[in-house]
Amino acid sequence: MREFIDGAEAIVRGALKSGCNFFAGYPITPATPILLKMLRELPRVGGVGIQGEDEIASIGMCIGAAMTGMKTMTATSGPGISLYSENIGMAIMGEVPLVVVDVMRLGPATGGATTVSQGDVQFLRWVTSGGFPIITLCPSSLADCYTLTQRAFNLAEEFRAPVFIATDKEMIIAQQSVETDAFEDLEIVNRARASTDSAFVPHHAKKLADVPAFAPIGGAQLTRLTTSMHDEHGMLTKKPSNVNRTSRHLYQKIEAHRDELEFVKLDAQEGARTLVVAYGISARSAIEAVQLARAAGKRVSMLTIQSLWPLPEQSLRAALRGNVVAPVEPGEESRSFVSRVGPPSITRVIVPELNFGQYRLEIERVALLFDSRLEVIGVNRVDGELIEPEEISQLVI
Repeated sequence: MREFIDGAEAIVRGALKSGCNFFAGYPITPATPILLKMLRELPRVGGVGIQGEDEIASIGMCIGAAMTGMKTMTATSGPGISLYSENIGMAIMGEVPLVVVDVMRLGPATGGATTVSQGDVQFLRWVTSGGFPIITLCPSSLADCYTLTQRAFNLAEEFRAPVFIATDKEMIIAQQSVETDAFEDLEIVNRARASTDSAFVPHHAKKLADVPAFAPIGGAQLTRLTTSMHDEHGMLTKKPSNVNRTSRHLYQKIEAHRDELEFVKLDAQEGARTLVVAYGISARSAIEAVQLARAAGKRVSMLTIQSLWPLPEQSLRAALRGNVVAPVEPGEESRSFVSRVGPPSITRVIVPELNFGQYRLEIERVALLFDSRLEVIGVNRVDGELIEPEEISQLVI
């Protein structure tokens, strides 16, 4: 079935499909369409939609609702993420499952409220104090908006952590004719509940990389939620051993699983010497640019990033080799596998993005450690206009 919809509609449908039953947000261009659609749709499925008095109240309500067992989402733009920052830290510290949609617009501050940008890439990575890893997904199509929203809810539940969806003004507001029958549904993941057979410890993890179970349903189970450093009972602590374990747990529960958090699309061409790496709205121009270059007889590969953070390093190394990631034998390390797969074929990497090269810096770090001879080139616009396919294809050709 073909429909004429926008990214906001696709994200809302993905959220509802995931079982989202609570949304709170504050109007802000260009994220307001998500707020309006959630306020319209949630009552129809028995959920709760609230327009908060401001951004801080909105994300606070989402955290509170999540800890009562609801699946929650909020949506804002760059200035709202600034206001969310402290409560995002609380969600990390308290291990709260939460989906946060950032509809990027031109900054800084009020910037260009109706102007497209991809300027929040590093902001989302380092959004709050402490430097702990976060998960950020990035759709480059309406189908991605739908499916990656489901994935965001699954990851939030699985890792007990806030998960970001980094999108932009054009993706959310621009309407397109799409085949919605092709939208992919994922198996829904719900949070693990502790057994009622034993005493409940709200932040107990047997191993550092394990994710604590939530309180069991029924019975009087005490759960403490705090923004401060705490032990596994949720009690404030300054004891070095407790502080060390909690800090390393919050780090390892994501970092130790980073290979599971790599979501990319690789369109590899045999013998290609150029690799285009793109994400979000810029990936659309990049895909067309690759087609133009191939029509002109050039061999070029394309890597579309769907998971910005953690950086998909294994997939990037494989793309630089000119190889698709193959299964790793039991007991082998992924890095050793990638390092021995044939000679490198890629000599140049092109990274288009609507900022001054925020993600290119990450690509350079991995690429130059992989092969110091690699050339990494940015295609950047910060004038509020989209990157034209020809701007990329000219570099390839």
